[in-house]
Amino acid sequence: MDIPNIVSRTHCLNLKAAGDYCHQEKHTDSSAPPQADGCINHATNNANPGLPAGRFIRAALTVTVRHSTLTCGRNDFLVLRIILFNPRSARSKHRIPNSILQVGASIHGKYEYVFVDGNLESDPWPVIQRYLDEGFDVFGCTVMPGPQLLQAIPYTKRIREFYPNVTTIWGGYFPSNQYKSVINSGYVDYVINGPGDEAFPRLLHALEHDKSAIPFIHNLIFKKDGAVIKTPLAPLVDQDQLPPLPYDYLNRFYPLKRYLGRTFLGKRTTAYHSSMGCPFTCSFCAVVPIYNARWKGKSAELIYKDIKYLIDEHGVDSVEFHDNNFFVSEKRTIAFSRLIRDEKISWWGEGRIDTIDKYNDESLSLMREAGCRMIFFGAETSDDELLKKMDKGGTQTTEQMMRFADRMKKVGIIPEYSFVLGFPAETPEKVMEQIDRDIAYIKQIKAINPETEIIIYVYSPVPTEGSALYEQVTASGFKFPEKLEDWLEPQWQNFDLRKNPLTPWLTPAMVDKILGFETVLNARYPTVSDFRMTPLKRKVMQGLSELRYRHNLFKFPLELKILQRLWKYRQPELEGFLME
Repeated sequence: MDIPNIVSRTHCLNLKAAGDYCHQEKHTDSSAPPQADGCINHATNNANPGLPAGRFIRAALTVTVRHSTLTCGRNDFLVLRIILFNPRSARSKHRIPNSILQVGASIHGKYEYVFVDGNLESDPWPVIQRYLDEGFDVFGCTVMPGPQLLQAIPYTKRIREFYPNVTTIWGGYFPSNQYKSVINSGYVDYVINGPGDEAFPRLLHALEHDKSAIPFIHNLIFKKDGAVIKTPLAPLVDQDQLPPLPYDYLNRFYPLKRYLGRTFLGKRTTAYHSSMGCPFTCSFCAVVPIYNARWKGKSAELIYKDIKYLIDEHGVDSVEFHDNNFFVSEKRTIAFSRLIRDEKISWWGEGRIDTIDKYNDESLSLMREAGCRMIFFGAETSDDELLKKMDKGGTQTTEQMMRFADRMKKVGIIPEYSFVLGFPAETPEKVMEQIDRDIAYIKQIKAINPETEIIIYVYSPVPTEGSALYEQVTASGFKFPEKLEDWLEPQWQNFDLRKNPLTPWLTPAMVDKILGFETVLNARYPTVSDFRMTPLKRKVMQGLSELRYRHNLFKFPLELKILQRLWKYRQPELEGFLME
């Protein structure tokens, strides 16, 4: 990564009390002597691009050490310099790294920090190592299950080995759900358990000034005296009160145009988060242990303001809303739809069938008019009793799901239904029976609304301790890895992608049937999101799969797999929508 130069600056920090500071900025000669009024001059390292003003400059009068210590009167504190790393998550055409962007917003103007995006670096390690050699002393890493572990684990382990004084902090669904193996690894110091908007800057402040305050910071997991400490979850903050996302700052490291590509939604598609959490408690969902049925969203006005900025400044014409549940509030959805309607963009989001089915027809029509093209829904299963067992909550039923698919067809919004096959049952026969019922039900949905996109997952347990489903899973003998490095094994990588569950109640024949049906279904009804699939390619795959689909012939669909591999057919559940 090329790192642009910036001008040299001097920052004067007037220390008022431990933890308090103010700064004055002026362009000056970095070799100027310290001032006589008790303040200390600092010189920037001109290798870093446009760093925000504040408590962040390496002391001009000290040698380069892992932590720079500044002294003014009786107050001592550390000047922390932070690396925010987004490990590689897909092979190509990547989205804006909203996770580290939001963490960056929480410390913007307060600390020196840099972005490193593993998706846009051919090899991120030399970039990270360069910053570490320059004296950066905090390594913050967002970690989702699956591909991101391939860089997150070895890089963090290497930092502990070669830069032992660097503080390592992980955030994201994986460390929050698998915190025991993460913290017990010996090379991850802290886990941000949930939103880091307040926890991350407070942790940095405590590391600088008073480590005894760390146990009183909410949303933290760490180890003390051999015991794993998990602090209480903080209330979700008002999303409109959060600092603005530092798009311009990210643009200095990685031009935003590299994150905006062609998808089935438009020519310049961006990703955006408008809310935190979800008000439901599905026992198979990784969000539940972190948010505990809590949700907070930005106002429609703020969402519009952010999207309008991306439209005007970067030519965005389409948006993927990556919220866990964008459509919780009909009032907010409709207000946003009215605001965005005249911008003529297309957008996609995630919601619940029983929530949006309560929207009136005028609301759904307005959403479509405002550019809502597709909505992802968790349909989950064809069994109403199983829906109750998985703590789905709400009022969703299998009858409603079929009726709703037809309703969406009339409105003109594509419903994207995800199903989870392979839930545990009392006997292997009952597991297979449920798989067969789910397959038949999916075919019913396609008959009602052929445009319904179907996403299939093989059930993979989530550590939602206390839920009936998780208790049944653990009773069957299933165990998560105890060592963090074990997650790098291929079988656990596939587990995180919900394609190879490693669950004792699923036999190879069951998994083969699920994956075979998925291959046939994708050939019979290719996803609209893969715009590389020409009409001719679609027609060929549909013709070859017709007999298999009609007569449930799902064994060894080699001819379809060969075609899908040859034409690089993209499954949205693995890598998101195709982007070029």
